[in-house]
Parts: sequence; structure tokens; C-alpha cells
Amino acid sequence: MKKIRTVALKALASVSVVLVVLVSIVLVLNVGSSRANVPTGEAGGQFVSVDGKNMSYSIRGNGDQTIVLLPGFGTSAPILDFTPLVNELAPDYRVVTIEPFGYGHSDGTDKDRTTANIVEEIHTAVQSLGIDEYILMGHSITGLYALDYTAKYRDEVTAFVGIDSSVPGQPKMDTTFPIEALRLGRQLGLAELLSKFVGGEASDAYLDPAAKEELRLLTAKNNFSDTYLNEMDHLSSNFADAIGTTFPADLPILLFAVRNSEVQGWTELHEMQAASVDHGELVMLDGDHYLHHTRSKEIAEHLESFLDTV
Repeated sequence: MKKIRTVALKALASVSVVLVVLVSIVLVLNVGSSRANVPTGEAGGQFVSVDGKNMSYSIRGNGDQTIVLLPGFGTSAPILDFTPLVNELAPDYRVVTIEPFGYGHSDGTDKDRTTANIVEEIHTAVQSLGIDEYILMGHSITGLYALDYTAKYRDEVTAFVGIDSSVPGQPKMDTTFPIEALRLGRQLGLAELLSKFVGGEASDAYLDPAAKEELRLLTAKNNFSDTYLNEMDHLSSNFADAIGTTFPADLPILLFAVRNSEVQGWTELHEMQAASVDHGELVMLDGDHYLHHTRSKEIAEHLESFLDTV
């Protein structure tokens, strides 16, 4: 009986650790549990080869200007996740959504998820698609990676648009996550468990039943995968390396940020970033971190007016 009780207590402790970790991810990254091996529907079946692996992408719209759209950390199904925003943008722009390694229908990779590696892979995909001039637009962690990306490829990027995007110096990004505990959790079925709860949020109402099933499958595929955990493990060093960096001064940047965010200094950090370039603008919106689910129309409208002034 004592042995059984000891095992039970250890199991309970393990579950508690996983729950605490999940809550900490929500609070620290301000991203929540993201949404999204089955290439079905619009999201699957289009790939470019990067480092000998498949990277998934989607292209919608035929506008004269191209937008390259990138996801926030851990978004299981970026093409599905960006559907409301792409619906608003596609009538006026050519929108290219990239699913980096470990995201969506893309392969995983053993390569460390440093900012430099991620940026190089995404750029290789963009080049493979023959895109040489574009607006770089992205959610959450893309704001961090975009600093390195635009410094290296300023001659290609005409503007950066951030959707509640990450910024250097945001608090609590020195957190060390229990990677091995999460890896064990995946082996015990944590990703499968989480996949049963996706697609039910009010902000996911745009997904039809087939898309929700695809979202569920991609959540099970990608959440807490080795690629996901490697990127999580590099978050603190990637943020540390970005301290003191800014966008090129001549690059126009448009930032959308959540009004009254729970992240300390969120508004001020974005104000400073917008002020660091010759033509920067910050738009505060009511909503949660996934502004592209609920405020896509305003994002598209502000983008058009912003580009008219550049």
C-alpha cells in the first residue's frame, strides 16, 4: 500500500508540474495554447525544399504587393490560424503564409532553433518561391526573429507589420522551462490530450468541421515535438541576443498591440520600438493576443492607410 501511495503521489506531482508549466507558458509568453500528419484541404500539399526537408506554405490573392506572413511561437497550424486575416488581405495583396519547421504541415528538424537558423530557413523558403520584394508580417515571436531578418535582408523587405509581436526586453523571458518533463509529457500523450480541446473557442468559429479536425491532428503532431521543445529551450538565449537591437531606421514598421496587456510595460516597449525608426506607427487594439482572429478587418484597414503614407 505504501508503494502504491508513493507511485500515486509521484504521478500526481508529475501532472502538477505539467499543469504549472502550461500555465507558465501562457503567462510568460502571452501566447496561450496555440491552435493547430495530414495534408488536407487548402493548408496541405504545397511545399518547398529547405535543407532537404519539406516546408509548407500557402499563397492566396493576386495583389501587386506581397505579404510574407509568419506565426507566433508554437502555433500548431499557422495557415488555419491566419484564415480570418488572410480573408481580409487576399483581395488586395498576394499573401504567402509560411509554416516554419515544426509548424503546420512542415517537417521537423534537428537543427537548433536559434534565431539565425530560423531566419535562414524562412528566407530560403521565400527565395525558393521567387519572392524578392515583400512586406514581412507576423504574430508574437516573429517580432523577435524579424529584427535579425530585416537586418540581413533589408533590400528585400519593404515594411514590417507586427501583430502583438514580441520585443526585446519584455519581462520574464529568462525563464528556464522543464524541457525533459514536457518531452515525457508528450510521450505520455499530453499533445493528444490537448488536441481534444482545440477548435472550440469562440474565436475559432471561422473553422468548418473539416478544418477543426485538421487543427486537432496538427496540434497532436506538433505540440511538444522535439522541434517545438528545442525552440522553447532557445527562447531565453534568443531574447538575450536581441537586447539592444532595433529595426533598420529606414524600414517602415506598423505595430498592432493589445491594449491593457497583462505583460508589464507592453505598451511602452512597443512605443519605443515604433519610435526607433523614421516611419513607425503603433495601433492599440482591444482584444487578446490573437488579434488576427478578432480584429483582422481593422488590421487590414490600418495596413492600407499606413502604406499610403510611406
